[in-house]
Amino acid sequence: MTSYVENETEVGMPFDMKEILDQIMDAVMEMENCPYETTVNLLLTDNSGIREYNKNYRNLDQETDVLSFPNIPFDKAGDFTGVETDEADYFDPDSGELILGDIILSVDRVLSQAQEYGHSVLREFAFLTAHSMFHLCGYDHMEEQEAAVMEKKQESILIKLGITRQ
Repeated sequence: MTSYVENETEVGMPFDMKEILDQIMDAVMEMENCPYETTVNLLLTDNSGIREYNKNYRNLDQETDVLSFPNIPFDKAGDFTGVETDEADYFDPDSGELILGDIILSVDRVLSQAQEYGHSVLREFAFLTAHSMFHLCGYDHMEEQEAAVMEKKQESILIKLGITRQ
């Protein structure tokens, strides 16, 4: 498993962001029974930066808390069968790892939402990271039933890691 974290802001967090990302990646991949070693990129930006990314990639000229860019077009969420048929598109040729995709996270929103929801910055960062990891595995929350599945999985990961609302 490989993760890359790039922080284009001056804001730090009171915890090791890469360590938390790695813990969440590991827990999500285990939960999803992923048979491959994986790689994920995490970019930390501010509200202005995420608004620009949202505008450029989703044609939405607004801020958001997290953006997910899955590399794999899953037919069924969490089903990794068949990715080897397009190996050149989904696997890193150097490491052989499955490239899940990219996450862009607004540090400003992590801080403000933690305060708004009355929990720690760690919990908000972990929640948004877990949320995005499930998007990278093909999950969505456009319909009520999909949202319920995704929310249950996210909470399960955070409970497993001991990162609960405080």
